[in-house]
Amino acid sequence: MVPAPGGRVAEPVYRPILTSRRGELEALGHLDSASAPLVAPLLNVSTTDTGLPELLRRLPAGLVPAVDVCALPEGPGGELARWDVPVLPVVGLACGDRRLAAHGAACRAYARGAVVRLRVGRDRAGPDAATTAVERVWRRTGLVPEQCDLLVDAGDVCCLADLRAAEPRVRWMVDWACRHAWRTVTVAAGGMPPSLSRLRTDEPVRVDRWDLLFWRRLADLGVGYGDYGVVAAPPGDVEPGDRLPTVRYTTEDGWWIYRWSRRGGRGDERFADLCRTLVTAAHWPPAGASFSWGDHELLRRARRATGAGSPANWTAWSTSHHLAHVLTELTGPVDGRRRAPPTSTEDRDGFTRPHRGGEHWRAR
Repeated sequence: MVPAPGGRVAEPVYRPILTSRRGELEALGHLDSASAPLVAPLLNVSTTDTGLPELLRRLPAGLVPAVDVCALPEGPGGELARWDVPVLPVVGLACGDRRLAAHGAACRAYARGAVVRLRVGRDRAGPDAATTAVERVWRRTGLVPEQCDLLVDAGDVCCLADLRAAEPRVRWMVDWACRHAWRTVTVAAGGMPPSLSRLRTDEPVRVDRWDLLFWRRLADLGVGYGDYGVVAAPPGDVEPGDRLPTVRYTTEDGWWIYRWSRRGGRGDERFADLCRTLVTAAHWPPAGASFSWGDHELLRRARRATGAGSPANWTAWSTSHHLAHVLTELTGPVDGRRRAPPTSTEDRDGFTRPHRGGEHWRAR
């Protein structure tokens, strides 16, 4: 951890749910020493990748990811203690006894605790059943509530109807969470449309950040903020047949989607034209290339300093800008000019600052 202003130790304020693919891991790897301790990513692992532990070792100091291997079959490949990497295991209420025991071993190996993930669309038991399930988790892993971060995952919230359907469910989950002494409580949702193929090409198209709007509606709960980065929830691969140069550029209330299919010229020229359009747009930050590693790389392409890259690179650069933008939203202004953190729970832009669990979450 790095010292925060006033000598305090920096605490995570943002929990993005990301894939374990190269693009998003590369974006995490380029976080600077001040930003890395403020981000607590959760990585979804859907396939056994023997190279993933080595990639995790390259992440910056101070950044400790939570890793969700629930999609993997139980066995050595999903036992995080064997990876020899400091991580937090992600625990689901439906995890089997063998997996819970393995997660407990990982917790003891790294002495960092775990993340308990409640999925709004899957975990539909009432409060009493949820308490029974989570007590089983603590018993099988050997953990106590104070060692666990709670993540309430709302999944897709891509329109007003999704938002209205998810809100009451999330509210009762957070109300239930007040019965236990969680270390932190975070609500996460994904707002990116599952498909971009119907959007216009060769011009930027604005898409609402419904995940952020959803969290703002929950501001009275005082929970931490999480999202799915710049991909849909659950994340997917590049859409079949759609490998157009694409940048998903985060702004205060939306994303600007750049998909370029202009005929003529090579792919490098198409992407350079996309980037020139982006860096001259009103939503390009005043800080420019210094705003994030991703912005720096996009400006290089606008100047034709190097090639267009690949879909993994486009995801990396978009994610890098997104991480920097969200951290700035949560800790400072959105125009690239830093300011001191607000002294009250809610800042002047209406963002409730995440907090650690402490007394607020103790049973009462």
